[in-house]
Amino acid sequence: MSAQRPEPGQTMIFQWRKWDGSPHWGGEGVYLGADQWGDWTGQPVGWMSRRPGKSFVAESPNVTLVPRVNPAQKVLLLPADAGDYALTVHRGHPRAMRIYIDLAWDVRWSDDDPFVATAIDMDLDVVRHLDERGTRIVDQDEWEEHSARFGYPADIMAHLEARASELETLVRAQRAPFDDATADAWLDRLVALGLDRPLPAES
Repeated sequence: MSAQRPEPGQTMIFQWRKWDGSPHWGGEGVYLGADQWGDWTGQPVGWMSRRPGKSFVAESPNVTLVPRVNPAQKVLLLPADAGDYALTVHRGHPRAMRIYIDLAWDVRWSDDDPFVATAIDMDLDVVRHLDERGTRIVDQDEWEEHSARFGYPADIMAHLEARASELETLVRAQRAPFDDATADAWLDRLVALGLDRPLPAES
């Protein structure tokens, strides 16, 4: 891992963009540390995420894994030290969301700013709800629309479609780091920082 990281407890930004370079979601966060799976960041209750024309505040604590790239499993299509997904795990989400995995491209820490992680959003997502919805792949409609609009390369599309199916299987099987225990340890660390902000009053 060549890029510099923040110190645990320091604030950072996770900045997403679309395939054509246009800005997508950017979320406030705090760096929590690293383990064998990669770097973990957190978003306390009340912290903000924004994209052009839209914003929301975190209603529950959540942590995001920027995966460590295993050289033995390196995706040759990707730049060095870059991954193809970001895993977010929620605790106590009001709509029963537990896991949200963004399929992505070039997920990595910025070479220029140690307080920024970046990624290209690739539409497909794997979600796990703690209710009858269970675990499934979503946003296939966006995947079709944007693949035509942005001209995703065929080899990258094939890779990400296979990756989405693999991740769905791993989430269903509760294989680390997609199990509860791995993320709960980082959620505990996030909550212990006491960085929650008041949620805005409903209008």
